[in-house]
Amino acid sequence: MKVAVAGCGYFAAFHRDAWARLPVQVVAVCDRDGAKAEQAAAGIAGARAFTDAEVMLDTVRPDLLDIVTPPATHAELVALCAARGIPAICQKPLAPDWNAALAIVEHAEQARMPLLVHENFRFMPWFQETGRLIESGAVGEPLDISFRLRSGDGQGEDAYLARQPYFRAMPRFLVHETIIHLIDVFRFLFGEVAGVFARLRRLNPAIVGEDAATILFAFANARRSGIVDGNRLIDHPSDDPRMTNGVLLVEGTGGTIRLDGYGRLFLRRHRGEETEHAYAWEARGYGGDCVFRQCEAALAHLRDGAPIANTGRAWLRNMEIEEAIYRSAEEGRFVTV
Repeated sequence: MKVAVAGCGYFAAFHRDAWARLPVQVVAVCDRDGAKAEQAAAGIAGARAFTDAEVMLDTVRPDLLDIVTPPATHAELVALCAARGIPAICQKPLAPDWNAALAIVEHAEQARMPLLVHENFRFMPWFQETGRLIESGAVGEPLDISFRLRSGDGQGEDAYLARQPYFRAMPRFLVHETIIHLIDVFRFLFGEVAGVFARLRRLNPAIVGEDAATILFAFANARRSGIVDGNRLIDHPSDDPRMTNGVLLVEGTGGTIRLDGYGRLFLRRHRGEETEHAYAWEARGYGGDCVFRQCEAALAHLRDGAPIANTGRAWLRNMEIEEAIYRSAEEGRFVTV
Protein backbone atom coordinates (compact mmCIF):
# COMPACT_ATOMS: atom_id res chain seq x y z
CA MET A 1 0.00 0.00 0.00
CA LYS A 2 1.26 3.46 -0.95
CA VAL A 3 0.69 6.19 1.64
CA ALA A 4 1.01 9.95 1.22
CA VAL A 5 1.07 12.35 4.17
CA ALA A 6 -0.39 15.86 4.03
CA GLY A 7 1.16 18.13 6.64
CA CYS A 8 4.71 18.24 7.98
CA GLY A 9 4.15 20.08 11.24
CA TYR A 10 4.97 19.02 14.80
CA PHE A 11 2.57 16.09 15.14
CA ALA A 12 3.09 14.71 11.62
CA ALA A 13 6.47 13.35 12.71
CA PHE A 14 4.68 10.78 14.88
CA HIS A 15 2.60 9.72 11.87
CA ARG A 16 5.64 9.30 9.63
CA ASP A 17 7.38 7.22 12.31
CA ALA A 18 4.29 5.01 12.62
CA TRP A 19 3.96 4.36 8.88
CA ALA A 20 7.68 3.60 8.67
CA ARG A 21 7.11 0.62 10.97
CA LEU A 22 4.12 -0.75 9.06
CA PRO A 23 4.04 -2.74 5.80
CA VAL A 24 3.38 0.30 3.61
CA GLN A 25 5.45 2.62 1.45
CA VAL A 26 5.33 6.34 2.20
CA VAL A 27 5.67 7.73 -1.31
CA ALA A 28 5.15 11.44 -0.71
CA VAL A 29 4.75 14.21 1.85
CA CYS A 30 3.22 17.62 1.34
CA ASP A 31 3.33 20.94 3.15
CA ARG A 32 2.76 24.52 2.03
CA ASP A 33 6.16 25.23 3.56
CA GLY A 34 8.49 23.68 1.00
CA ALA A 35 11.41 23.51 3.42
CA LYS A 36 9.37 21.44 5.86
CA ALA A 37 8.27 19.10 3.09
CA GLU A 38 11.82 18.63 1.82
CA GLN A 39 13.12 17.97 5.33
CA ALA A 40 10.40 15.39 6.02
CA ALA A 41 10.91 13.62 2.69
CA ALA A 42 14.65 13.43 3.26
CA GLY A 43 14.02 11.11 6.19
CA ILE A 44 11.97 8.62 4.15
CA ALA A 45 13.58 6.46 1.49
CA GLY A 46 11.97 7.07 -1.87
CA ALA A 47 9.52 9.74 -0.70
CA ARG A 48 8.91 12.88 -2.76
CA ALA A 49 8.21 16.36 -1.41
CA PHE A 50 5.32 18.55 -2.61
CA THR A 51 3.83 21.91 -1.70
CA ASP A 52 0.51 21.30 -3.48
CA ALA A 53 -1.67 18.39 -2.32
CA GLU A 54 -3.59 18.14 -5.59
CA VAL A 55 -0.38 17.85 -7.58
CA MET A 56 0.90 15.25 -5.13
CA LEU A 57 -2.23 13.08 -5.42
CA ASP A 58 -2.23 13.22 -9.21
CA THR A 59 1.50 12.51 -9.42
CA VAL A 60 1.98 9.61 -7.00
CA ARG A 61 -1.62 8.22 -6.88
CA PRO A 62 -1.43 6.90 -3.30
CA ASP A 63 -3.70 4.20 -1.89
CA LEU A 64 -4.23 6.29 1.25
CA LEU A 65 -3.83 9.93 2.24
CA ASP A 66 -2.97 10.63 5.88
CA ILE A 67 -4.17 14.16 6.67
CA VAL A 68 -2.19 15.79 9.50
CA THR A 69 -3.04 19.45 8.96
CA PRO A 70 -5.08 22.05 10.90
CA PRO A 71 -8.89 21.56 10.91
CA ALA A 72 -9.68 24.39 8.49
CA THR A 73 -7.81 22.58 5.70
CA HIS A 74 -9.53 19.20 6.04
CA ALA A 75 -12.57 19.83 3.83
CA GLU A 76 -10.43 20.72 0.82
CA LEU A 77 -8.13 17.71 1.27
CA VAL A 78 -10.99 15.25 1.75
CA ALA A 79 -12.67 16.68 -1.35
CA LEU A 80 -9.50 16.08 -3.36
CA CYS A 81 -9.49 12.46 -2.20
CA ALA A 82 -13.21 12.02 -2.87
CA ALA A 83 -12.77 13.23 -6.46
CA ARG A 84 -10.07 10.60 -7.00
CA GLY A 85 -11.48 7.71 -4.96
CA ILE A 86 -8.54 7.77 -2.54
CA PRO A 87 -9.28 6.70 1.06
CA ALA A 88 -8.20 9.09 3.80
CA ILE A 89 -7.51 9.09 7.51
CA CYS A 90 -7.87 12.58 8.92
CA GLN A 91 -6.62 14.04 12.19
CA LYS A 92 -9.21 15.35 14.61
CA PRO A 93 -10.87 17.77 14.99
CA LEU A 94 -12.41 16.83 11.65
CA ALA A 95 -13.53 20.43 11.06
CA PRO A 96 -13.82 23.74 12.93
CA ASP A 97 -17.55 23.26 13.56
CA TRP A 98 -20.37 20.72 13.39
CA ASN A 99 -21.83 21.77 10.02
CA ALA A 100 -18.43 21.63 8.34
CA ALA A 101 -17.69 18.22 9.86
CA LEU A 102 -21.04 16.83 8.72
CA ALA A 103 -20.44 18.18 5.21
CA ILE A 104 -17.05 16.47 5.05
CA VAL A 105 -18.51 13.11 6.10
CA GLU A 106 -21.44 13.40 3.69
CA HIS A 107 -19.12 14.36 0.83
CA ALA A 108 -16.99 11.26 1.47
CA GLU A 109 -20.06 9.03 1.75
CA GLN A 110 -21.56 10.33 -1.48
CA ALA A 111 -18.27 9.57 -3.23
CA ARG A 112 -18.16 6.14 -1.52
CA MET A 113 -14.75 7.10 -0.25
CA PRO A 114 -13.51 5.44 2.96
CA LEU A 115 -12.90 8.15 5.58
CA LEU A 116 -11.45 7.49 9.02
CA VAL A 117 -10.73 9.96 11.80
CA HIS A 118 -7.38 9.74 13.55
CA GLU A 119 -8.63 9.46 17.15
CA ASN A 120 -5.51 8.25 18.93
CA PHE A 121 -6.32 8.59 22.66
CA ARG A 122 -8.44 5.43 22.74
CA PHE A 123 -5.37 3.61 21.39
CA MET A 124 -3.20 4.72 24.31
CA PRO A 125 -2.14 1.48 26.03
CA TRP A 126 -3.40 2.54 29.48
CA PHE A 127 -6.90 3.16 28.14
CA GLN A 128 -6.86 -0.10 26.20
CA GLU A 129 -5.78 -1.98 29.33
CA THR A 130 -8.34 -0.14 31.46
CA GLY A 131 -11.03 -1.25 29.04
CA ARG A 132 -9.85 -4.83 29.27
CA LEU A 133 -9.84 -4.67 33.08
CA ILE A 134 -13.36 -3.24 33.18
CA GLU A 135 -14.56 -6.00 30.85
CA SER A 136 -12.90 -8.62 33.06
CA GLY A 137 -14.85 -7.41 36.09
CA ALA A 138 -11.90 -5.82 37.92
CA VAL A 139 -14.08 -3.05 39.38
CA GLY A 140 -17.34 -4.96 39.58
CA GLU A 141 -20.14 -2.79 38.22
CA PRO A 142 -18.51 0.41 36.82
CA LEU A 143 -20.18 3.48 38.30
CA ASP A 144 -17.90 6.52 38.08
CA ILE A 145 -15.11 7.70 35.79
CA SER A 146 -13.05 10.86 36.11
CA PHE A 147 -10.09 12.34 34.31
CA ARG A 148 -8.01 15.29 35.53
CA LEU A 149 -6.36 16.78 32.44
CA ARG A 150 -3.18 18.60 33.48
CA SER A 151 -0.87 18.96 30.47
CA GLY A 152 0.88 22.01 31.96
CA ASP A 153 1.83 23.57 28.62
CA GLY A 154 -0.48 26.57 28.51
CA GLN A 155 1.16 29.26 30.65
CA GLY A 156 2.73 32.51 29.51
CA GLU A 157 2.55 34.86 26.56
CA ASP A 158 4.36 32.33 24.35
CA ALA A 159 2.05 29.38 25.13
CA TYR A 160 1.93 26.81 22.27
CA LEU A 161 4.08 28.95 19.94
CA ALA A 162 6.96 26.48 19.72
CA ARG A 163 4.85 23.42 18.95
CA GLN A 164 1.38 24.16 17.53
CA PRO A 165 0.94 27.94 17.25
CA TYR A 166 -2.50 27.70 15.59
CA PHE A 167 -3.83 26.60 18.99
CA ARG A 168 -3.63 30.22 20.11
CA ALA A 169 -6.19 31.50 17.60
CA MET A 170 -8.79 28.73 17.97
CA PRO A 171 -12.06 30.27 19.28
CA ARG A 172 -12.92 26.83 20.66
CA PHE A 173 -9.79 25.32 22.09
CA LEU A 174 -9.63 22.94 25.06
CA VAL A 175 -12.83 21.02 24.39
CA HIS A 176 -12.59 21.11 20.60
CA GLU A 177 -8.90 20.25 20.37
CA THR A 178 -8.17 18.07 23.42
CA ILE A 179 -11.23 17.01 25.43
CA ILE A 180 -12.76 15.67 22.22
CA HIS A 181 -10.31 12.79 22.75
CA LEU A 182 -11.64 12.17 26.25
CA ILE A 183 -15.22 12.20 25.00
CA ASP A 184 -14.21 9.28 22.78
CA VAL A 185 -12.36 7.54 25.64
CA PHE A 186 -15.34 7.90 27.99
CA ARG A 187 -17.63 6.39 25.35
CA PHE A 188 -15.13 3.57 24.79
CA LEU A 189 -14.89 2.77 28.52
CA PHE A 190 -18.37 3.62 29.86
CA GLY A 191 -20.76 3.52 26.90
CA GLU A 192 -22.83 6.16 25.16
CA VAL A 193 -23.09 9.68 26.57
CA ALA A 194 -26.66 10.90 27.17
CA GLY A 195 -26.05 14.46 28.36
CA VAL A 196 -23.57 17.01 29.73
CA PHE A 197 -23.25 19.97 32.06
CA ALA A 198 -20.19 22.20 31.54
CA ARG A 199 -18.37 25.26 32.81
CA LEU A 200 -15.59 26.63 30.58
CA ARG A 201 -12.91 29.23 31.38
CA ARG A 202 -10.17 31.14 29.57
CA LEU A 203 -7.24 31.56 31.96
CA ASN A 204 -4.41 32.63 29.65
CA PRO A 205 -5.22 36.00 28.04
CA ALA A 206 -2.64 35.32 25.29
CA ILE A 207 -4.99 32.85 23.58
CA VAL A 208 -8.49 33.20 22.13
CA GLY A 209 -10.32 30.06 23.29
CA GLU A 210 -11.01 28.29 26.57
CA ASP A 211 -8.14 26.48 28.31
CA ALA A 212 -9.94 25.14 31.40
CA ALA A 213 -13.14 23.12 31.68
CA THR A 214 -15.22 21.19 34.19
CA ILE A 215 -17.66 18.81 32.53
CA LEU A 216 -20.18 16.38 34.03
CA PHE A 217 -21.16 13.46 31.80
CA ALA A 218 -24.39 11.47 32.09
CA PHE A 219 -24.40 8.12 30.31
CA ALA A 220 -27.13 6.09 28.62
CA ASN A 221 -26.65 3.70 31.54
CA ALA A 222 -28.12 6.04 34.15
CA ARG A 223 -26.22 4.34 36.98
CA ARG A 224 -22.96 5.71 35.54
CA SER A 225 -21.46 9.18 35.76
CA GLY A 226 -18.28 10.90 34.57
CA ILE A 227 -16.26 14.06 35.13
CA VAL A 228 -13.53 15.71 33.08
CA ASP A 229 -11.63 18.37 35.00
CA GLY A 230 -9.30 19.99 32.47
CA ASN A 231 -6.73 22.77 32.86
CA ARG A 232 -3.82 23.23 30.45
CA LEU A 233 -1.98 25.66 32.73
CA ILE A 234 -1.47 23.14 35.55
CA ASP A 235 0.77 20.07 35.36
CA HIS A 236 0.84 16.80 37.29
CA PRO A 237 3.56 14.42 38.55
CA SER A 238 5.20 12.92 35.45
CA ASP A 239 8.43 12.94 33.49
CA ASP A 240 6.32 14.25 30.59
CA PRO A 241 2.92 15.72 31.59
CA ARG A 242 1.72 15.41 27.97
CA MET A 243 2.30 11.65 27.84
CA THR A 244 -0.90 10.72 29.67
CA ASN A 245 -2.06 14.38 29.82
CA GLY A 246 -3.45 13.71 33.29
CA VAL A 247 -4.76 11.03 35.62
CA LEU A 248 -7.72 8.67 35.37
CA LEU A 249 -9.87 7.07 38.07
CA VAL A 250 -12.47 4.38 37.39
CA GLU A 251 -14.60 3.33 40.36
CA GLY A 252 -17.07 0.50 40.71
CA THR A 253 -18.82 -1.70 43.21
CA GLY A 254 -15.87 -4.08 43.32
CA GLY A 255 -12.90 -1.71 43.30
CA THR A 256 -10.99 1.00 41.42
CA ILE A 257 -8.51 1.47 38.59
CA ARG A 258 -6.14 4.43 38.79
CA LEU A 259 -3.81 5.76 36.08
CA ASP A 260 -0.90 7.98 37.09
CA GLY A 261 1.25 10.33 35.02
CA TYR A 262 3.88 7.69 34.34
CA GLY A 263 1.50 5.35 32.52
CA ARG A 264 1.20 3.06 35.54
CA LEU A 265 -2.12 1.43 36.45
CA PHE A 266 -3.11 0.59 40.01
CA LEU A 267 -5.91 -1.69 41.20
CA ARG A 268 -7.67 -1.63 44.54
CA ARG A 269 -10.32 -4.14 45.52
CA HIS A 270 -13.27 -2.92 47.58
CA ARG A 271 -11.99 -2.29 51.13
CA GLY A 272 -8.56 -3.54 50.04
CA GLU A 273 -5.08 -2.08 49.50
CA GLU A 274 -3.94 -0.58 46.21
CA THR A 275 -1.39 -2.54 44.15
CA GLU A 276 0.27 -1.81 40.82
CA HIS A 277 -1.11 -3.69 37.83
CA ALA A 278 1.69 -4.66 35.45
CA TYR A 279 0.98 -4.58 31.71
CA ALA A 280 3.10 -4.31 28.58
CA TRP A 281 3.53 -1.03 26.70
CA GLU A 282 6.31 0.98 25.10
CA ALA A 283 7.23 4.58 25.89
CA ARG A 284 7.71 5.52 22.26
CA GLY A 285 6.42 8.32 20.08
CA TYR A 286 3.40 10.07 21.52
CA GLY A 287 1.16 8.71 24.28
CA GLY A 288 2.55 5.20 24.59
CA ASP A 289 2.89 4.81 20.81
CA CYS A 290 -0.82 5.41 20.28
CA VAL A 291 -0.27 6.92 16.81
CA PHE A 292 1.29 3.66 15.64
CA ARG A 293 -1.62 1.69 17.13
CA GLN A 294 -4.14 3.94 15.38
CA CYS A 295 -2.34 3.69 12.02
CA GLU A 296 -2.06 -0.08 12.44
CA ALA A 297 -5.82 -0.34 13.06
CA ALA A 298 -6.57 1.89 10.07
CA LEU A 299 -4.39 -0.27 7.82
CA ALA A 300 -6.07 -3.46 9.03
CA HIS A 301 -9.48 -1.93 8.34
CA LEU A 302 -8.69 -0.65 4.85
CA ARG A 303 -6.64 -3.65 3.74
CA ASP A 304 -8.37 -6.55 5.50
CA GLY A 305 -11.79 -5.22 6.44
CA ALA A 306 -11.13 -5.41 10.18
CA PRO A 307 -13.72 -3.55 12.28
CA ILE A 308 -12.86 -0.04 13.45
CA ALA A 309 -14.69 2.40 15.71
CA ASN A 310 -13.63 5.71 14.20
CA THR A 311 -15.15 5.96 10.74
CA GLY A 312 -16.09 9.50 9.80
CA ARG A 313 -19.79 8.86 10.43
CA ALA A 314 -19.21 7.19 13.80
CA TRP A 315 -16.83 9.93 14.93
CA LEU A 316 -19.51 12.59 14.39
CA ARG A 317 -21.12 11.40 17.64
CA ASN A 318 -18.09 12.78 19.50
CA MET A 319 -18.65 16.15 17.87
CA GLU A 320 -22.37 16.08 18.73
CA ILE A 321 -21.33 15.73 22.36
CA GLU A 322 -18.77 18.52 21.93
CA GLU A 323 -21.50 20.81 20.60
CA ALA A 324 -23.65 19.96 23.63
CA ILE A 325 -20.76 20.90 25.95
CA TYR A 326 -20.39 24.35 24.40
CA ARG A 327 -24.15 24.86 24.46
CA SER A 328 -24.28 23.84 28.12
CA ALA A 329 -21.56 26.33 29.03
CA GLU A 330 -23.23 29.13 27.06
CA GLU A 331 -26.69 28.50 28.49
CA GLY A 332 -25.72 27.39 31.99
CA ARG A 333 -27.80 24.23 31.94
CA PHE A 334 -27.69 20.47 31.50
CA VAL A 335 -27.96 19.55 27.82
CA THR A 336 -29.29 16.21 26.64
CA VAL A 337 -27.48 14.72 23.65
